[in-house]
Amino acid sequence: MRILHFSLIFFSSIFIFSCGNEADTPQKEGVGGKYYGGTFRFMSSEKVQKLYPLASNDVYAQRLNAQIFETLLSLDSKTLEVKPCLAASYEVNEDATCFTFKIRKGVQFHEDDCFDGKARFLNAEDIKYSLEMACTPSMYNDMTNILVTHILGGDLFYRKPNNKHILKGIPGIRVLDPYTLEIRLNESFRSFDKILTNTTLGIFPREALEKYGKNIAKHPIGTGPFRLESMSGEQIVLKRHPNYWRTDDLGNKLPFLDQVVMTFAQNKRSEIMAFRNKEIDLVLEIPVDEIQNILGSLKEAQAGKNVTHRVESHPGMKISFLSFDCKSQEFSDVRIRRAFSLVLDRKRIVDTWLSGEGWAAENGFIPEMPSFHAQSVNGHQFDPSKAKALMAEAGYSKTKKFPALDLYVNAKKGSAQHKMCQGIVAELRNTLGITLIIRLCTYKEWEKAVSSGKAKIWRSGWVADYPDADNFLRLFYSGKSLSNKKIENEFHFRNEQFNALFEEAAREGNPNKREALFIACDQLIVDEVPAIPILTDDVLIMINARVRDFYTNSMEALDFSSIFIKEPRR
Repeated sequence: MRILHFSLIFFSSIFIFSCGNEADTPQKEGVGGKYYGGTFRFMSSEKVQKLYPLASNDVYAQRLNAQIFETLLSLDSKTLEVKPCLAASYEVNEDATCFTFKIRKGVQFHEDDCFDGKARFLNAEDIKYSLEMACTPSMYNDMTNILVTHILGGDLFYRKPNNKHILKGIPGIRVLDPYTLEIRLNESFRSFDKILTNTTLGIFPREALEKYGKNIAKHPIGTGPFRLESMSGEQIVLKRHPNYWRTDDLGNKLPFLDQVVMTFAQNKRSEIMAFRNKEIDLVLEIPVDEIQNILGSLKEAQAGKNVTHRVESHPGMKISFLSFDCKSQEFSDVRIRRAFSLVLDRKRIVDTWLSGEGWAAENGFIPEMPSFHAQSVNGHQFDPSKAKALMAEAGYSKTKKFPALDLYVNAKKGSAQHKMCQGIVAELRNTLGITLIIRLCTYKEWEKAVSSGKAKIWRSGWVADYPDADNFLRLFYSGKSLSNKKIENEFHFRNEQFNALFEEAAREGNPNKREALFIACDQLIVDEVPAIPILTDDVLIMINARVRDFYTNSMEALDFSSIFIKEPRR
């Protein structure tokens, strides 16, 4: 049962008559009825302690990093097509092994002490330096594998970053002139330009890392529309970059906002109440059972006590799933992993435990996207009888029970993720007699449990970094990487057939053939079950109507560079 959209449409028709709050600061009008000034406020469910692209591998930090740092290429917020950003243009050779970029002129880094209190113009050397740092085994880099395996000479640079013969950097990254950069790859990779849109590859200056060292994550210096004003355990404040290079279609210099303020929500209800009290302008990831707390009653709306707002909804390019440690004693047997999958009625979990919030994952691991038709994958089935038979084949029966395990869940109590896992636990207990104990934890605690091998089973979620099936399937790849060693994915899943298909897809230039290879990869994930996709979800946000020109998309990307504040009519 899907009740979410009906409820939102009904209440939105009421709220259009309610009133907004007063402007924060005096505003100056630009061209086309747009206004400069004001503060945009929102909340994060997790505290952000690092604002440095290579150390920010979670969505919470990336939402702010996207405002501070810019990438060589970016994605159009509406079409999700690759477009130039810090690169004014680029060319790709015939076999997609060489990418040549013309770097945009006139782009300035934020003013900072690392430049003696001044600013500095961006050049091709800055791009080279930032991308090479993404290929180092540095303590500042948590994103090593995103580039190393692709760029020519990246693996040697990783293993011997200080060796004399490569002191000039990675051979595959060459500065041809101050505003031209060439990147050569080890082999053909058609989606390489999409990788370069990833927020974790935001460009920063050498001077910043040399000055701040291990404290670089507290001193983010980029070229983006906003710069860091202050950072504490309570809030992060970004301030307008006065020398930002972009303008809108009408010629208005961006950004319009004076400030962006992010505070931390104790829970979803506190975030929703802050929205109702006009303390924040945006609510992300709206849960169904909290809609009434956002919208209030008809009587309140008629009295003008509610916030004028609008709702945006997009099919999410994301997946929530259950993950296994495939080399653990408990889950090394594929029959057990298949039994876990067969016993889960995903539709019942969505309808009963989540009140219809989300869509049962009926196909493979990859959600629907423009370049991938998920319906082509024969998905996981619901078959409790077969699940019981597989557990018996694996040696578990009434006399020998499957061991009780902790299920690690990075979520707050009562959240949608928590409820989903309660449904999973109930299905496994009621049908197979298996005991899973939910361990709610912070992202850091969850990450430590998974990376250390303590977690044998855990809940995960993945939002696309770039709109391509490659981004989802790469999670399961275990081919050769640095110094010909096997890549160790977090599932410890190794399948040579999958690796071969995945590598072939990366080289394939024909879109239809490439999709067919990805479908075959996804089918293997369904069959071998290193993870169980549970549900996809809509990107659903609610925003104060005073915030204009705000857009989001299926990847949950947030861009504050062109939004402006204009109070709605009473």
